[in-house]
Amino acid sequence: MAPITTWTGRDATALRQAARMSVTAFAEHLGAARRTVAKWSSQGDNVIPRADMQAALDTVLARATPDVRERFTALRATGTNGAAASTTPPHTDPDADTGEDSHHSLDSDGDVQRRDFLRSAAVSVAAAPGVAPVLDALVSPRQQPATVLSVQQLSGKVAAVKRDYQACRYERVLDRLGTLLPALEPARADAKDTQRRQVDVLAAELYHVVGSVLLKLGDRGMALVAAERSTRAAATSQDPVAVAASARIMTHALMSNNHDEQAVTLAADAAGVLDRGTRLASTDAVAVYGALVLRGAVAAARRDDRDTAHTMLDEATRAATRLGYDGNDRWTGFGATNVLLHRVNIALTLGDAGTAITIARTIPLGKVTLAERKATLYVDVARAYTQWGRHEQGLNALRTAYEIAPEEIRCRPAVHRLTNDLARLATGPVRAAVVDFTQTAGIPR
Repeated sequence: MAPITTWTGRDATALRQAARMSVTAFAEHLGAARRTVAKWSSQGDNVIPRADMQAALDTVLARATPDVRERFTALRATGTNGAAASTTPPHTDPDADTGEDSHHSLDSDGDVQRRDFLRSAAVSVAAAPGVAPVLDALVSPRQQPATVLSVQQLSGKVAAVKRDYQACRYERVLDRLGTLLPALEPARADAKDTQRRQVDVLAAELYHVVGSVLLKLGDRGMALVAAERSTRAAATSQDPVAVAASARIMTHALMSNNHDEQAVTLAADAAGVLDRGTRLASTDAVAVYGALVLRGAVAAARRDDRDTAHTMLDEATRAATRLGYDGNDRWTGFGATNVLLHRVNIALTLGDAGTAITIARTIPLGKVTLAERKATLYVDVARAYTQWGRHEQGLNALRTAYEIAPEEIRCRPAVHRLTNDLARLATGPVRAAVVDFTQTAGIPR
């Protein structure tokens, strides 16, 4: 196959389709903004990717399997819509950015596909030590704990695993979850009637942690299962704040499975129900409301819906003003500073790397007390610098994130992709420094 001298939007779209990737997945794979990939798809030969993307596309093609290369050659020859290639760019592309991908088929193709899905999820956990016992407890919670925990004991242990998660101590989180999940049902059975709702709230919080850590590790399918368990436990508790909090992890899980439209709808609806049901009369309700709206804003940005993203950001700002402090009510870490952190992420998601850096410079780091949030900020800054072509600054931001939370950098597949992008795009001494950092940090390549 002859090398591509200059990539066009049509060539890039042919490569995406040959790899059988959605717009969102291909953008993540390249380290590009989602709207950039959508633009390639819609404008075809009328758009030429910038230099760093030219190099990234070269690398993806070079690493492609023979099957992908064969499909790519055929698509280039026939055009990405199946018609003969033409020098006149197509006005529309049937595979243009829809915001959806093949995950919808999970529900429609019956038992065979569900079995395949669960089998693939089981295989994926083998690469992450400590995950298998958690999935065993999640899928078959029949194992009896050594002792039945009282409600007070369970509450203390759930709080401890929440703190570990927010401190990015993921190995300890997995270890705790493997023993805590089987303890939920016996604790509920042993609780007095008045305490059972409290156990249900604790169960919703614990499954929230399960979903969160599985998302960190890249196990999106089983994270969705955990999110559903959290939602079910919260509904049983009849606690409106718990119900809204569980909607937050469900929104996150939907996003990770590329169901961004549904995620926006869920976040907005759940926030509205919480507002009407509680009048946001407690700090817990305000914090969960604000955190939900922020999650919806991120989902909207992933759909390149700037208006909705900024409207929800503004609503979150009003909630933060109403709360009046940077706190951690109901484990949300919500406050005015948290809104700024999300503004960085949303600017980056919308492809505005320069804006993301500008906002990041205004954040009072002393008010970012949770290691998970601070490390995520520096990872976002690294992504922004990488998008901007400032690879040395991107590496420096990643080093800072590693100093704050080593497990956040070692464990997350999204960070692994970022380091691989830096190693691919950087040159000379910076590239050598990136390779050295990945080896020292124990990041797989």
